[in-house]
Amino acid sequence: VQLQASGGGLVQAGSSLGLSCAASGRTFSSNVMGWFRQAPGKGREFVAGITWTGITTIYGGSVKGRFTISRDNAKNTVYLQMNSLKVEDTAVYYCASRTSGVIEVREYDYDYWGQGTLVTVSS
Repeated sequence: VQLQASGGGLVQAGSSLGLSCAASGRTFSSNVMGWFRQAPGKGREFVAGITWTGITTIYGGSVKGRFTISRDNAKNTVYLQMNSLKVEDTAVYYCASRTSGVIEVREYDYDYWGQGTLVTVSS
């Protein structure tokens, strides 16, 4: 599975931004998809995960209630809608895929990674 994340940019605190991750590879629809982020000087943090059906989602505590993950298997794409952005959301955002039906929050449980897209939130 190859992953290509897009949609990052510079926004003001309180605004919204949507990220997309396009996947190629015939196993996409059966994979769990996740979003992680890495802020400058920090480790990679779990943001959100979604099962292949889209029925089950899990969010990291710092984004719960503000971010929404979704997927469109027909388009081989997973999305991350980010609302009420805060300065501390500034990070490189990565999409990831794991060949399992169970969402995990640890980065080493994911098999494939996109290149990352930078989100900068200004005050």
